[in-house]
Amino acid sequence: MPDAYYSVPPLGATRSAPPEPALADRLRRFPAGTHITIRGLSKTFAGTPVYDNFDLDIPKGKIVSVFGPNGCGKSTLINMISGILPYDRGQILFDGKEAHETRIGYVFQNYREAVFPWMRAIDNIRYPLQYLGIPKGERQARLDRLIESFEVQFDLNAYPYQMSGGQQQLVSIMRALVVDPEVLFLDEPFSALDYEMVMFLRGRLQKVLTERQVTTLLVSHDLDEAVLLADEVLLLTKRPTQVAERLHFDAARPRTADTSVSDDFIRVKSRALEVFQREVRK
Repeated sequence: MPDAYYSVPPLGATRSAPPEPALADRLRRFPAGTHITIRGLSKTFAGTPVYDNFDLDIPKGKIVSVFGPNGCGKSTLINMISGILPYDRGQILFDGKEAHETRIGYVFQNYREAVFPWMRAIDNIRYPLQYLGIPKGERQARLDRLIESFEVQFDLNAYPYQMSGGQQQLVSIMRALVVDPEVLFLDEPFSALDYEMVMFLRGRLQKVLTERQVTTLLVSHDLDEAVLLADEVLLLTKRPTQVAERLHFDAARPRTADTSVSDDFIRVKSRALEVFQREVRK
């Protein structure tokens, strides 16, 4: 069940074997400010390599969007990093720790399957706190801070069937954040929502993430969204997947619809589109 991965540690996460000497040496070499270090990551499906000896460094406290051709393994990548999906070889460390030692939040694309239909919204949000051993007063304080941060305007005593899709996805986002995650994974979280709700959630989410300095990986099939929300756009190649290019976007926050017509946005998006089209044609 996807919701298991909102708890800490992720249920089903396994401890990886100590890395081989050569891989251990590569793990020790990473840029300053790195939060997630990936070395030698390999994964095959039905005998076909998706990732083969893949290396990646994710900066601490930044929002990194993942974009690339269809089938290149964007969701596969964040699922391996988060501990949801096992990988064949390699090592993934979070500040030197493994996934099961790290507070992780995950927001899935399908909000209808992500929320518990038999629980009220407020109970869905507080659900993972029961695994953290937090005193009751602190649990309530966390809830209050989240409700204030997201300016919740609907009744949190409602059940999912009584809420809109956007409201259900907001509940999923708040549940992922209530654990104060060190790392947050977003797998196309806005793809099934109407534009008005997308704009609202984008605005509130980026405010919360930048205030809390949460390291965030966002998978998106929407290039405008991938650029708009990210400090860095990670462009991937076709399989076996490698990094095609990394593009930085330093526009001031909060970013709004006006940001998407700025010269810097157009420059970064144009370069991302150029790299994407080059990889698709290969």
